[in-house]
Amino acid sequence: MAKNKTHQPAAPDELGDGWQTSAPGELGLDPMALAGIVPHFSQWHAANVHAVLIARHGSLAFERYFEGEDEAWGRPLGRVAYDAGKLHDLRSVTKSVVSLLFGIAARNAGFDELDTPVLSFFPEHSDLTIGNKKHITVRHLLEMSTGLAWNEEVPYSDPANSEILMTNADDRCRYVLDQELVRPPGRAWQYSGGTTTLLAEIIHRLAGKQVDALARESLFDALGMHETDWLAYDDGVPIAASGLRLRPRDLLKIGQLVLDGGKRGDEQIVAQAWIEQATSPQINGQGLFFYGHHWWLGRSFVAGEEITWISGVGWGGQRLFIVPSQELVVLVMAGLYDNPILQPVPGEIVLRRYALSAAMAGER
Repeated sequence: MAKNKTHQPAAPDELGDGWQTSAPGELGLDPMALAGIVPHFSQWHAANVHAVLIARHGSLAFERYFEGEDEAWGRPLGRVAYDAGKLHDLRSVTKSVVSLLFGIAARNAGFDELDTPVLSFFPEHSDLTIGNKKHITVRHLLEMSTGLAWNEEVPYSDPANSEILMTNADDRCRYVLDQELVRPPGRAWQYSGGTTTLLAEIIHRLAGKQVDALARESLFDALGMHETDWLAYDDGVPIAASGLRLRPRDLLKIGQLVLDGGKRGDEQIVAQAWIEQATSPQINGQGLFFYGHHWWLGRSFVAGEEITWISGVGWGGQRLFIVPSQELVVLVMAGLYDNPILQPVPGEIVLRRYALSAAMAGER
């Protein structure tokens, strides 16, 4: 990449949305280490990055938007010039938000037994309580280890994709529960939007309201998030695995909430114990990643140190990183829906090359 002249980033604008803003240097972030972000992604058009935001110590330190092709859950939007006011697909980062909503619903309902059989929540499907399926628990949903057959490895354009087959089913929950049990529950992780669909319906039955209504009343309003969109299936049920659309600053608030142990100001929005449990390793996930309760757990090696982080991950290059040891929250949004190989790269570059490097350089 050609070298360009760079300038030190200033503090982001104050927009009255609950974010305090500060110049990077005031938060211990080396400004020059961040200065390359804009030229990097302005020149690298194939990355199709739409937004990069970084917060530290609870203040927004860096915010840049770009122009690029985008879509809303598969519906083309054309070329969009992004800014702080535009909604963006979260795709499967939605799953991590559902995890927070489960924590809220469970606390409000006094439900604390994750080893409760899933089928006990679905008496209308009691005929499926056969063999080891009766041993599938809520915990297995949260850690994606149900043992049920599921295939999201093929493209979402492929009619054999389990997510697409579920979407088109007359009864989505029954479709998931009716899948063949290919391994004992709890033995191995298998990525499955079907588990999130079941989890959202359990939230509905615990809370007496769909996840979008619970999110609005118990999470979004409390965080000052007033413009959101949760896409729904044709029957009006929110798409729990991937349908949430938020403004970038608002998704960053979700990350900050997790970093702060579920608390915003004096209000405990999500129980701290649930945050700690959901973001702790529960099972080996994909590759070198651990998996919590719908949260990914990984690490980066920067300046001779191993830095662990928590992440929400979404198709197309959506990445929300929470780095407790550095009090950092990092967000990258992109439109790489047709490029699965490139999808993880922009987020990794922003996290490791820029945000973590800036934090560690600022400490020296």
